[in-house]
Amino acid sequence: MQTELKSKLSHMSHVSAEKKANIFKTFGGVETNTGSIEGQIALLTERINHISAHLKMNKKDFSTQRGLMKSVGRRKRLLQYLNRTNLESYRALIEKLGLRK
Repeated sequence: MQTELKSKLSHMSHVSAEKKANIFKTFGGVETNTGSIEGQIALLTERINHISAHLKMNKKDFSTQRGLMKSVGRRKRLLQYLNRTNLESYRALIEKLGLRK
């Protein structure tokens, strides 16, 4: 029963465990460092890009649109925090992710 539920949940998420670990390894230093601000921002950016692609095809999906706005707001708050605390890391992350052109 539990394995069925886990397999269903893994299909619902667009980011696989391997991809998530790779994102945290690339941006957070170690793949187990899931609390790093850089890794969280990178994961949110990946999720935002995925949802944006979905909304281009499904323009009337308003519940997903609300989720996108919440994710963008969360990423914005994390970026503001990183900007206040570590400016060099903020600039490097913006450059890596291609944000704020």
